[in-house]
Amino acid sequence: MSTVITPPLLSVPSSTPTKADPAPLPPPEGSLMQITALDDAEALGSPIPCRAFDPEVFFAETPADVEYAKSLCGTCPVKEACLAGALDRREPWGVWGGELFVQGVVVARKRPRGRPRKTEVAA
Repeated sequence: MSTVITPPLLSVPSSTPTKADPAPLPPPEGSLMQITALDDAEALGSPIPCRAFDPEVFFAETPADVEYAKSLCGTCPVKEACLAGALDRREPWGVWGGELFVQGVVVARKRPRGRPRKTEVAA
């Protein structure tokens, strides 16, 4: 006597989403363009500073290191796309597109740690 074992039937996903299967969200605006710009720049051999240097440089603590990171972005071919993406995402901190972000907004320069001086320093 032989027993035939049949595999369980697999359910085939339907083409219309149900309440249990919500429709996937579309990608954010501009994200595909930014990825394409980055890939195009790398394909042309243009150096991308954030890929060539240690990423910690772009999240530095000292004002001098932040200015160094901003200077690296000066020659980046995707600087504008990087800045636009960071503004859209409201990046919490770091150097993006040659600008410094602190709490999701662009600031001119990083303040040093510690208490601010009571008097201005002669430059």
